[in-house]
Amino acid sequence: MVGDEEPKTGGLDWTAAYRRLRQLEDTTREAATADPAQERALLDERALRLARATAPHAEPGRLLEIVHFHAGEQDYALETRFVREVLRTSEQRVTLPGSPEQLRGVVLLHGEVLAVVELAPLFGRPASTQHGPVLVVGQGRAELGVCAERVEEVLSVSRDTLMPPPAALGAQERGLVAGLTREGIIVLEGEALLRDGRLFFDLSEERVS
Repeated sequence: MVGDEEPKTGGLDWTAAYRRLRQLEDTTREAATADPAQERALLDERALRLARATAPHAEPGRLLEIVHFHAGEQDYALETRFVREVLRTSEQRVTLPGSPEQLRGVVLLHGEVLAVVELAPLFGRPASTQHGPVLVVGQGRAELGVCAERVEEVLSVSRDTLMPPPAALGAQERGLVAGLTREGIIVLEGEALLRDGRLFFDLSEERVS
């Protein structure tokens, strides 16, 4: 449930969801104003400091710098150029009763409403029941929040070492996968992920005032 209100019949209770988002934003702002140290801690929670190790020499375009994360009993990775920040606190997310399995809720990020999605249903797996950090992904701007149970590390891998996507995946799922590392990590195609209509929802009429 979102707040104390019942969901609207036949749809999502957007009004209650956005009211809850505003309450969370107000609470966060008041806490930060009252305690500068807490403000710094909050910023530390909201952003993952992606410490980039010096990458070995490789042919330009062949070396990938990836963020390794775990979600829905599977290890995934996404190129760091698609990861804009990581929200470390799941309390910032507002769930939406009656939403599709892959839509896990919404967050208010820098004044904009961002859908938070689950990758597992896209690969035929049940959605995780655990709450963890959210990867904010996009090209040039925040476009999507991706649920993770935990964020592991930043790695550098060569495209030449990636194995083909598992044969068990359907054509649509294979299009989302750049390859598989020797450790079994599914390396996602960031651009394909951001074009997948199953992960985007029309929030244009549901704005936070």
